[in-house]
Amino acid sequence: MADTPSPLSQRASGILLHPTCLPSRHGIGDLGESARRFADFLADSGQRYWQVLPLGPPGYGSSPYQCLSAMAGNPLLISLEALVQEGWLPEASLENLPPFGGDFVDFPAVTPFKQWRLREAALGFSKRASPDQRHDLQEFCEEQQSWLEPFARFMALKEANSDAAWTAWRRPDADPAAIEAHRFIQFAFFRQWQALRRHCKGQGILIIGDIPIFVAHDSADVWEHPEYFDLDKDGKPQAVGGVPPDYFSQTGQLWGNPLYRWEVMAQTGYAWWIKRIRATLSLVDIVRLDHFRGFEKYYAVPAGASTAIEGRWVEGPGEKLFGALQDALGDLPLIVEDLGTITPQVHALRDRLGFPGMRILQFAFSNTSPGDSFKPYNYVKNCVVYTGTHDNDTVVGWFTSSGAGDSTRSPEQVNAEREFALRYLNSDGRQIHWEFIRLALSSAANTAIIPLQDILGLGSEARMNRPGGTAKNWTWRFNREDLTPELAGKLRRLTATYGRCE
Repeated sequence: MADTPSPLSQRASGILLHPTCLPSRHGIGDLGESARRFADFLADSGQRYWQVLPLGPPGYGSSPYQCLSAMAGNPLLISLEALVQEGWLPEASLENLPPFGGDFVDFPAVTPFKQWRLREAALGFSKRASPDQRHDLQEFCEEQQSWLEPFARFMALKEANSDAAWTAWRRPDADPAAIEAHRFIQFAFFRQWQALRRHCKGQGILIIGDIPIFVAHDSADVWEHPEYFDLDKDGKPQAVGGVPPDYFSQTGQLWGNPLYRWEVMAQTGYAWWIKRIRATLSLVDIVRLDHFRGFEKYYAVPAGASTAIEGRWVEGPGEKLFGALQDALGDLPLIVEDLGTITPQVHALRDRLGFPGMRILQFAFSNTSPGDSFKPYNYVKNCVVYTGTHDNDTVVGWFTSSGAGDSTRSPEQVNAEREFALRYLNSDGRQIHWEFIRLALSSAANTAIIPLQDILGLGSEARMNRPGGTAKNWTWRFNREDLTPELAGKLRRLTATYGRCE
């Protein structure tokens, strides 16, 4: 990596879409045909990047930011059709499907449906796999042993203890067959993911992944290495992560993740973080590092607090961590999320490390200060512009909002922002999503990323996440017929107009 110029230094653009949002017959997007079709759409529309959310197995709230492992893949993304094609799952298992809805993921229905069939495929592999396939599984297990074995054992123990959090486990023994099944399921995920990644590379598409700063308490990572986390004698967090009152919530965001014992991690040379970054970069080309602010100072909230108001800022690892990462891995292809309560010290750390930060167009109209860094005329080349992120409303939803929703904007502020946006864009607002896309693509930022919901011009019903809430979070999906050749052509022409593709 050290000798290769970052692709982020070139002018290009891409689309933000998590694979769960893809259309499929089985209630949730997967890594099969629809993923390859989406990569083809990216290429046809002149895009270079596919940005995804964290790819790990979701835990609490089905959130990709509360994963059961920082290293493992999400079993729900495994294509069942591909397992049939491999000869490990009988076709009859995909007959008489439940009536899954097409617009949203019903996680309580999808999860047991897919888990049962993945276990069936694991048994099918043990009976029918070819010698080459068995060799591939053995090789995968040996290469990924450092995280795979603890994860497989963690999941088997979790199942043996009725899916309880690890601090409440009473049964100490795991079923060897369950451990073996989880090894196979991870093998199937990585096999399909790497096949999809090869397809993307063949289309000239790079994948931008995502690393949350914190990990879930109920995860293989905390269970295996409790010494790295600020836990009490019973294994429960003494303080948890979050942020103070912000754009999304008047009481702040209380994430509930355990905090790191950075001094303990420093004594190991930050070995766990090196392993985590290396594992992610084996799956993606570039990484968005979530909550970069927390590496300079993180917000610690006492465990048991009902809101995030009571927290305090604590010194983070800063350049020591990133120096260790660069020594081990070379130049890091990172985008850093420098949003929220940001200080000059955070910007200084970002700039010393040379990482591009993020600019969000929905934040550009909240004040009229000419020095506001979210104003497009203030963008530097070394940044990434988004119309909105997975945490924002869609552009259409943002524009048509009354202000009575889940943000801290009053109706008066909403009207002022909307009027300012219309003046800035010289727009009547009828195609506000395309106006925002044009503004992002025409900006000086080297990289522009557009959520698919904005390209489709969808409203708040298509929002991916509402920070601080749980209803319908992470569930939106699009339909196969939404991606037309006409849409690809329109996006490609606009992308080419502003020098982001040929």
